Amino acid sequence: MTKIRVIEDGEATGAIAEVYEEWRKRTGRQIVPGILKCFSLRPDFLRQVIAFSDNVHFSPGHLDRRRKEMIATFVSALNLCDY
Repeated sequence: MTKIRVIEDGEATGAIAEVYEEWRKRTGRQIVPGILKCFSLRPDFLRQVIAFSDNVHFSPGHLDRRRKEMIATFVSALNLCDY
């Protein structure tokens, strides 16, 4: 259970439902990760967080996306984090 109130996928309506659906279509994933749901009470801000994350993590650079994902997965495992 989180200490931050979040809006779960099945509870989402209005603007947050739109943001969740945009994210699902773009990523091909069905369940929005908890790390994004932390911002679910502010759909306007969540859109900015997603855009920033996409830019930082997935824009072209020294490392390709696969390596960035591998590093993120490894660091999350080290931190015992599900994300």
